[in-house]
Amino acid sequence: MPKTLFRTGSRWLAKPVIWFGLAILFALFIIWVAPPARTQEPVHVSLLTSALDAAQGEHLVKAFEAENPDIKIDVVEGPNASNLVEDLYTSSFLLGDSPYDLVMMDIVWLPKFAAAGWLLDLTDRLTPEDVADLMPGDLAGGRYQERLYRLPIRSDGGMIYYRKDLLEQAGIQPPTTFNDLISAAKQLQQSGAAKWGYVWQGRQYEGLPAMFIEVLAGFGGFWVDPKTQEVGIDRPQAVQALRFLKDTIAAGIAPPGVTTFQEEETRQLFQSGEVAFLRNWPYVYPLASADDSLVRGKFAVMPMVHAEGFQSGACLGGWGIGIAKSSRHPEAAWRVAQFYASAAAQKMAALENGYLPTRRSVYADPEVLAKYPYFSPMQQVVEQAVLRPPIAQYAQASDILQRYLSAALTDRMSIEAALQAAAQETRTLLKT
Repeated sequence: MPKTLFRTGSRWLAKPVIWFGLAILFALFIIWVAPPARTQEPVHVSLLTSALDAAQGEHLVKAFEAENPDIKIDVVEGPNASNLVEDLYTSSFLLGDSPYDLVMMDIVWLPKFAAAGWLLDLTDRLTPEDVADLMPGDLAGGRYQERLYRLPIRSDGGMIYYRKDLLEQAGIQPPTTFNDLISAAKQLQQSGAAKWGYVWQGRQYEGLPAMFIEVLAGFGGFWVDPKTQEVGIDRPQAVQALRFLKDTIAAGIAPPGVTTFQEEETRQLFQSGEVAFLRNWPYVYPLASADDSLVRGKFAVMPMVHAEGFQSGACLGGWGIGIAKSSRHPEAAWRVAQFYASAAAQKMAALENGYLPTRRSVYADPEVLAKYPYFSPMQQVVEQAVLRPPIAQYAQASDILQRYLSAALTDRMSIEAALQAAAQETRTLLKT
């Protein structure tokens, strides 16, 4: 059968060829002029944290990304030592082109990071409902000069663990004052019920001023007033606080080696069954409750003791999340920060890892309390928290206090001389 031909200009083409050419042109038109909707690539936001936190936080990353497919969280694993993670953040900001959108930070980093201008101001983003639910101390730990730069995601606070079985057997009520603690410790030691009466962290490191300010607050004293820059560590209350600690060593209530102890040494000693009273952080509770612990079911927690007429003070610790001012994706980073600080995420972190929440609603959650009934007394501890001074020069001020506290505790200086020198150096630091 002959083909039907069409004349186009000076050329003759077969009809099927014409239709094929038109189809190609139409397809190109669709691609060039009206491209089909494509799946948008997710925005990547990066976050540096310790290797341990990265592993323990995998379930949070998965939960967020499942609900927010347009955002992907790139977690960068750093070292487990928090000071090394801080150094990595600091170096990245100083170089001027930080790769991190989100900043996971310890409470004591906030003043330096905020003062340096490395963080976005989040003050106006927080809702009244968030303010009402978040614990006041944890929220205050995210502020610098009255502005909010860090959302609190998990809390921490110093407290006293005590052998409730030994106290009950001896007919002793849990102590509330320093004198009561000394008396109870001596009685239990003299009866042979406990080898050591009271252990605490006395090594020259950040844990030393953290522990000391709890005792200092219990005597009505203070370290540095961030508003007035007034220094209070050479006042009588500071002398009383340091003398209390030295007296526990001199009386044999604390072991001689307490001046070399960090958290783990004291935790292990308490868990061995040799200690009546221990000052430490909430992380001890699940470890001391483990099946292989010699004090499992035999201990309880209470707020730090204090002097007559004053209130208990717990050094506030904990972690929070902020947004780098250099972030190219601040809105996506804000959604991630909101999630980490939310009640839902904090509940997941509590159930999965035993972390103390920063929201009152999570402390009251029936599922959380069923698994961790001790969260109720721990909430009381965190409610009475004492902040380490939120000053830009905190790291240097801490180093000064550490050195002189250690010098006094190891008899290299007198209590009065050490505190006077520490106060003078701190004042000079704040002036410069």
